[in-house]
Amino acid sequence: MQQKKIPLRKCTGCGEMKPKKELVRVVKSPEGEFSVDLVGKKPGRGAYICRNEECFVMAKKAKRLEKAFGCAIPSEVYDSMQKELTDGAG
Repeated sequence: MQQKKIPLRKCTGCGEMKPKKELVRVVKSPEGEFSVDLVGKKPGRGAYICRNEECFVMAKKAKRLEKAFGCAIPSEVYDSMQKELTDGAG
């Protein structure tokens, strides 16, 4: 019997391919709002990031989320994403 294929996604911080379940999805909705999608079901353009602060800091520093979404991301959005990542990681 063939095993079910595990979907892999690339972390925007470290650039490593990891199982989708291990990553957090950041979503830009069709209305242009950004949010952290912990369930992975929100509609919109998604980018994935590891559940650790180092990857988040790397992605923010190199503006990788901006590149993924093709637009600027306000600093307060980054702040709320960082809070959700650090709160949800424990």
